[in-house]
Amino acid sequence: MFNGLFGNLNSKNKKNYKLATFLEIASKSSDFTCFYPSSSKDKVIIYYYYSLIDSELFKRDLLPYLKPNLDKIKSLQDISDIIPVETMLISDSVQEIETKLNHGFIFIQLHKKDEKGLLIDLKSVGKGYRETNDTENEFSVIGPKVGFVENLSTNIFLLKQLLNTNLMVEELKVGSISKTKVAIVYLEGITNPEYVNTARQRLKDTDFDVVFDTSIIDQMLSDNSTTPFPVLLTTERVDRVVYALTMGQVAIISDGSPYILTGPSAFLDFFISPEDYYLPWIVGTFFRMIRIIGVLFSIFSTPIYVAILTFHYEVIPQDLLRPLISSRAYVPFPPVLEAIFLEITIEFLREAGARLPTKIGQTLGIVGGIVIGQASVEAALTSNILLIVVALSALASFTTPIFKMSNTIRLIRFPFIVLAATWGGFGIVIGFVIMLTHLLGLKSLGNPYLVPLFPFRIRDYADSIVRSNFEQTTKRASYLRPLKMIRYRPKKNRDVKEGLDHE
Repeated sequence: MFNGLFGNLNSKNKKNYKLATFLEIASKSSDFTCFYPSSSKDKVIIYYYYSLIDSELFKRDLLPYLKPNLDKIKSLQDISDIIPVETMLISDSVQEIETKLNHGFIFIQLHKKDEKGLLIDLKSVGKGYRETNDTENEFSVIGPKVGFVENLSTNIFLLKQLLNTNLMVEELKVGSISKTKVAIVYLEGITNPEYVNTARQRLKDTDFDVVFDTSIIDQMLSDNSTTPFPVLLTTERVDRVVYALTMGQVAIISDGSPYILTGPSAFLDFFISPEDYYLPWIVGTFFRMIRIIGVLFSIFSTPIYVAILTFHYEVIPQDLLRPLISSRAYVPFPPVLEAIFLEITIEFLREAGARLPTKIGQTLGIVGGIVIGQASVEAALTSNILLIVVALSALASFTTPIFKMSNTIRLIRFPFIVLAATWGGFGIVIGFVIMLTHLLGLKSLGNPYLVPLFPFRIRDYADSIVRSNFEQTTKRASYLRPLKMIRYRPKKNRDVKEGLDHE
């Protein structure tokens, strides 16, 4: 999928590609280090990615043996003789040096102008793969379970396990008091530099005292700070961030936070689950559309109930009218108060379940919902039909893969309920027009928020509402304006078996 640092070079230029050029390009990444163990900066130079090597091995198995013998070293073989590490090799191949450096090796030169050097394996074997870095809030039945942790170096390491070429890391410090390390991560040669410059400039212009989490950075980078909609996607899944980077987006990592920001993000990105790509495309499309339908149901079901019972009795089927009247016969409140009472009760249960320990929270959610719901119906505080509608509405809101968008959906239900109680169906239409107008004006890192819906991009529908097969998603989204449009070139299925000739 990726061509490394040589992706934009033709075969003729590859032969003339010098080590110094590669090191110059690699130095653009903030985690690439050039270390001089001696006072002379022209003798014995060590290059490595600090996010990929084991610093304890570097201090224990390299420096104590290298520094005392600097005056005795005349060749690369002398270094390999004194270093107690099993895996070492001498190489002058720039391609091999690049590959090894991206897999946790260090590279030692005797002199800066040398084209040959010693590669020593000091990679961290277990880094990033511990019992506590499973995804906690973004579950999937199929696919990897590895999530990010609160350490910046570890998170970069996790990304480089899958994207070990072209991945660029730029580190900044944000927070006048905390001086939190924040990294901008992108793929050189794919991501549009405009998005990198926008993220970099906004981070540099940020004036804040203490940055605790990327959620704070999300609000600072937002094009519109007054919107309830998230404009940058927040995730703890490694595979989701890798996919965003390969599509040409920018990722922002904050030290101390297990959540990563990716952008520019589109509205439909918040309803896409990584699991969609691990299932057959027909199944993945079905579940994606179920999610979108569930969101629409969650927003509009309760307001439609309130509007119908307040203004539009004529639309109720005759067979449903009798049970509806009997369920509300002893309810003393108008539909709007009845709906708001139940919606707030559901929010109480959600918040209480989220703040309590896991086992107690689950018990409270199930038992509390059953007890309070049944008691409310028997006490004639609400009708049983509305109880079913609100319960299904709450259930549908959980289908959203991104928690921040789920919170937004929970919030915007209440204005729609009030508008439905005030003007009925016309009020719901007014609310929808206001929401749509607001969404049309939103941007993510300067990019329109509703693409490919608006501006209309028919070619980008292959992976939006529908998840097409991999033969239809060979190109990156055009609205991201990537430097390289083609992601991969799949081979078409063959009608005959290998080794058999056509008749």
